Amino acid sequence: MSDHKRSALKYLAVFFAGTILILLQLRAARRLPAGDSRQTIKVGNTTREYILQVPAGLESSNKIPLILVFHGGGGRASSMPRFSGFDILAQDPHNLFIAAYPEALNKSWNDSRRLSPADDVEFIRGLIEKLQNDLPVDPHRVYATGISNGGFFSSRLACDLSDKIAAIASVAATMPTTLSGNCHPARPISVLYLNGTKDPLVPVNGGPVGANLGLHRGECISLADAVNFWTKWDQTATMAQISRIPDKTEDGTHVTKEVYAAGRDGTEVVVYRIEGGGHTWPGGSQYLPKMIVGKVTHQIDGAQEIWGFFRSHRLP
Repeated sequence: MSDHKRSALKYLAVFFAGTILILLQLRAARRLPAGDSRQTIKVGNTTREYILQVPAGLESSNKIPLILVFHGGGGRASSMPRFSGFDILAQDPHNLFIAAYPEALNKSWNDSRRLSPADDVEFIRGLIEKLQNDLPVDPHRVYATGISNGGFFSSRLACDLSDKIAAIASVAATMPTTLSGNCHPARPISVLYLNGTKDPLVPVNGGPVGANLGLHRGECISLADAVNFWTKWDQTATMAQISRIPDKTEDGTHVTKEVYAAGRDGTEVVVYRIEGGGHTWPGGSQYLPKMIVGKVTHQIDGAQEIWGFFRSHRLP
């Protein structure tokens, strides 16, 4: 490849990386959906922010689940209620859970890749305790999910806050290499992965994160290694129950579900392997061009699948 072509590719990578940040900031400028409120909590000497969705007519006598939803790197909490679809589910009386969307200090979560110096684990520990004190949150049914950096951070919470969190779901993320060797949960914990096989930012086979766009975001282990880590920790079945999700539309993606069941304390590890899928939220929007983030699958709805997984798991 000539020096001219290398320079052109480098320029395009920087341009697209900058475009991602700009578009994510524009998304964050949108008004919050009705029923969502901005809240703050003091953690040490720092004031942290989060967005809260509480179902209407909630009675203090009925304890309900809490779902923590984490934005990706460069994103904002304000984009997640609509982007993830959890607000719609939370408002359905048949579901009934509280949704909280925490805000990272510098648009990056401290998932162990040194993207942020913030003590985000203590932030979330304090937030869970505050919401349990202020609202009828069931302490046995607290969950964490997120996309990309938010998905990696959810994995860190599985490692460091398994005494508070019953299950996690990671979208378009596996585990950072800096986390997998230092993860020692206090208990077995159920884990769900939703990963596209054509993710251009978080390689499903492991490696540098964001390298295709000239970003330096550390490295991740492969999806197979992440699944192997959790199945060993939870002592689940070593062979998965595999099923193909019927296609709903022709969008160039197909979804296979793998279930590693019968883990300790009723835990399981579940994988939605999205063939042809990219760095996207299942059932969500094509928030950036396919050439940058890959395809969105519309064969499944990410929020519905994650909620279905969460509601079948609780702390002992």
